[in-house]
Amino acid sequence: MNTFNQFFFGIYPYICLSVFLFGSLVRFEREQYSWKSDSSQLIYRGQLRLGNILFHTGILAIFGGHLVGLLTPLWFWDLLGVSHSAKQMVAIVAGGVFGLITLAGLIILIRRRFQSDRLAANSTWRDKLVLIWILITLLLGLSTIFVSLGHTDGHEMVQLMKWAQHIVTFRGEAANYIADANILFKLHVFMGMTFFLIFPFTRMVHVWSGFASVAYLGRAWQVVRRR
Repeated sequence: MNTFNQFFFGIYPYICLSVFLFGSLVRFEREQYSWKSDSSQLIYRGQLRLGNILFHTGILAIFGGHLVGLLTPLWFWDLLGVSHSAKQMVAIVAGGVFGLITLAGLIILIRRRFQSDRLAANSTWRDKLVLIWILITLLLGLSTIFVSLGHTDGHEMVQLMKWAQHIVTFRGEAANYIADANILFKLHVFMGMTFFLIFPFTRMVHVWSGFASVAYLGRAWQVVRRR
């Protein structure tokens, strides 16, 4: 196993998680005024609701799927009688469906952000960066579907699960399990980890508020009057 693999998949994940957690805490403590989603509804409403619904529905399903799929122990799936091949096919289908839903919403949001002069003028480089970063990460994730269809035995999926579970349980040999993974999986994982690295410095910090308050899920829509 080479040094690059050990760093990016054995050490780098902890750097990203540390910045993600402590960076978010520092931002909350020092820049609470910036702790918001900076809604663009007042500036330009075009296709905002459609893009938001598609994007958030898809991305939440993908995030939940990654958590359950990667962090659920293998013995649990074996106990349920779910084979590695069957689990991989479920991941392919669900990931493909929700990935395309997310992509549709994301394209709408990117188009709004970049084509509206008023939105572009009121957007920071970080606003644009996070959208492009998610887009690249998503496209890499969708591209891994074609790799997975080439071998449906579930072996590579199992290796990625072992890598993720070794990372979260602080076992030093985690990088070994991803060393032979396809480059598309490695790039997808790298982009996903780096998203957590840049998270505290973007508008994405508002996600914490959603997790912190159960009432957030049932709150009323923000009402903005027409002219």
